[in-house]
Amino acid sequence: MSEYIGHLINGEIHSDKSQTQAVYNPATGAVCANVCMASQETVAMAISSAKQAYPAWRNTPPAMRAQVMYRFKQRLEENQDIICELISREHGKVLSDAKGELARGIENVEFACGIPELLKGEHSRNVGRDIDAWSELQPLGVVAGITPFNFPAMVPLWMWPSAIMCGNTFVLKPSERDPSCVLYIAKLAEEAGLPKGVLNVIHGGADVVNQLIDDDTIQAVSFVGSTPIAETIYKRASEKGKRCQALGGAKNHAVIMPDADLDNVANALMGAAYGSCGQRCMAISVAVAIGDKVADALIDKLKPQVEALKVGPGSDDRNEMGPLITSAQRDKVSQFVAQAIEQGAEVIVDGRELVIAGHESGFFIGGTLFDKVTPDMDIYQQEVFGPVLVVVRVDSLEEAVALINRHEYGNGTCIFTRDGQASRYFSDQVMVGMVGINVPLPVPVSYHSFGGWKRSLFGDLHAYGPDSVRFYTRRKAISQRWPSGEVKDGTLFSFPSL
Repeated sequence: MSEYIGHLINGEIHSDKSQTQAVYNPATGAVCANVCMASQETVAMAISSAKQAYPAWRNTPPAMRAQVMYRFKQRLEENQDIICELISREHGKVLSDAKGELARGIENVEFACGIPELLKGEHSRNVGRDIDAWSELQPLGVVAGITPFNFPAMVPLWMWPSAIMCGNTFVLKPSERDPSCVLYIAKLAEEAGLPKGVLNVIHGGADVVNQLIDDDTIQAVSFVGSTPIAETIYKRASEKGKRCQALGGAKNHAVIMPDADLDNVANALMGAAYGSCGQRCMAISVAVAIGDKVADALIDKLKPQVEALKVGPGSDDRNEMGPLITSAQRDKVSQFVAQAIEQGAEVIVDGRELVIAGHESGFFIGGTLFDKVTPDMDIYQQEVFGPVLVVVRVDSLEEAVALINRHEYGNGTCIFTRDGQASRYFSDQVMVGMVGINVPLPVPVSYHSFGGWKRSLFGDLHAYGPDSVRFYTRRKAISQRWPSGEVKDGTLFSFPSL
């Protein structure tokens, strides 16, 4: 019998089996577990647990909170092999990619360890006669996070470590497709000394998300996922008066200039387009070649590498790319490929016929490469979220920038060039939130913040880093005076000023 994955509420595992959903191993297509889907009562229990834990945790000195986070970081590092195996088993990504994901998550834990410094307010003495003023960053209360399947370890670590270090308590709803590593990591946090109820993990679908947003106890919601859902969540949360950051989809372009080193470009695009089977919001899915000569040479270099991609189970370190998360996602990607061919795109490598011996029931699709894609094609306009790279041909850098700026998404982009003037023009003029110069995946380090523009982000603040402290706290300004008692002030009717 498959194991049941329950909820973590107030430090205890609750396995409500009244409604469950299968969790698949994408490499085999077999059910590897069943996840319990939370009822309304279970969600309410998790929120209540966080609410009860909040007063004591809010009043815990930041330095003592940080000690928990230091110990938690150590446990993540000591148990990284177990965590990465869980990621690979339920998501499908290769182990080396899972280790990279976890490492970037640990960076955010390291950032959160610095919370005593990050929460320091501002102080001014004698802003008026014998009046001092200062500001404090105070927690919001109970906050919630909703995270996607493609980074089951990293994205939750974008959210809850900073949130709880700021003094909040947290209710996390991870993806029900690969929930095991999230639960395992949460248990490690409690082993590190995190008090019961500070972090609660519940599983479920849209009904659970809506309940979290609608509950008056929840003060802020952070979401990462597709744009339609992000927009809906942001609107719903905003209407409820809640603080919300909702990160949506992407269509990331790489511009290849005539002076670029095409060998390095091809290597970079292989990892950026086909890593994690293209299931990254920062994946490069469009290569914009400046001129036909560049495009032809790039295709010549990419074609043999795409054909030679080592695809198979993520548990095998020799493989470079694993399966897609579900059979439905594999079929969706296949439909995009068929549609692109019908609309006139030139398919250079078609990965739809890939079969992995011994894993015929797995959710595999091979790397796919298109040339001569135009902006009116669906495969250019929409986020495919699969191992598909398309080449678009333009005549100039200005045309490339205009192309990118017209797209509804503005998450990440990059340019490959040796020309400083071209890179400066590109980074200044492109309307995208994260820009790489000869860096294909410009994901900011933990002490900066992550977020796109346009329909890739709904809300005013980006994820993790300095913006996370701003998102999970509110500023309180305090002015203080202690009259001596010897001098009596007269009544003042005018607005006070110097």
